Amino acid sequence: MDKSLYIGMSGAKQNMLAQRAHANNLANVNTSGFKRDFAQARSMPVFGESLPTRAYAMTERPGTDLSAGALMDTGRQLDVAVDGEGWLAIQNQQGQEVFTRSGSLQIDTNGLLRSASGELVLGNGGPIALPPFDNLHIGADGTLSIVPVGGPADQLVEVDRLKLVSPPGNVLEKGEDGFVRRRPDAALDGGEPADGNLRVVSGFLESSNVNAVEEMIANLQLARQYEMQVKVMRTADENAEAAARLLQNL
Repeated sequence: MDKSLYIGMSGAKQNMLAQRAHANNLANVNTSGFKRDFAQARSMPVFGESLPTRAYAMTERPGTDLSAGALMDTGRQLDVAVDGEGWLAIQNQQGQEVFTRSGSLQIDTNGLLRSASGELVLGNGGPIALPPFDNLHIGADGTLSIVPVGGPADQLVEVDRLKLVSPPGNVLEKGEDGFVRRRPDAALDGGEPADGNLRVVSGFLESSNVNAVEEMIANLQLARQYEMQVKVMRTADENAEAAARLLQNL
C-alpha cells in the first residue's frame, strides 16, 4: 500500500480538528468574556529505513488569544468587567482557583456570590458571602459594599473585595472547562496573589474577542483543504489498484 494514503489521512485529521476549534469559537461569539482558541499543527518528517521525503501533519497544543473584548453596557448591578489586563479569580467545581473575564455575577439562596455558570467568586479570604442587604455597590477597585436591610440609604458597609489577579500571560493555559489557569509547571503554592492595582467597571460586561467573519472564512478554507486531503487519499487508493492490476497481468 502506498504510504501517501497515511500522509493524506493525517492532513485530513488535522483539518477536522481545526474546523472543530473554529466552530467552537463561532458558537461562542456572544459568550461574555470568551477567548478564542487557535488550531495549530506542524509538519513532521517521516523517519525510517528510507529517506525522510514525506511529512505527516502533527498536532501541537493550541494557543488562546487572551486579548480583551469590547465592553458592553448592561446597567445590571452585579455585572462587572475587568478594566485592562487582569482576571477575576473564581473557584471551580473541583475546588481549584481558576480565572475568568466573564463578570456576570449572581447571588444564590445562601448569599454566596457565584459566576454565571455557578462557580464561587473569590474574595480576600475565600468565597464571598453577602449578608441580606437593601442595596449593593461594587467599587472600581472591586470592593463590595452594601446597605444593610433597614439601614439608611447613605450608610454603606464594606463586606469584601473581588479577588483580581494579573498572572503573566506566558504561564497561562485554557482548560477544557473554558477557564484560564496557570500551567502545572508554573503553579504557585497558596494561589495567585491579588493585584490591588487592577480595576473593574460596574454595570458592564466584556464581550467575546471572536471575530465571526474571520472564523467563517477560516472554516471555508479548512473545508477546501480537507477536500484536497481526501483527494490525495483517493488518488493513492487508485494508484494501488492500478499497480495491483499490472502485477496480475505479469
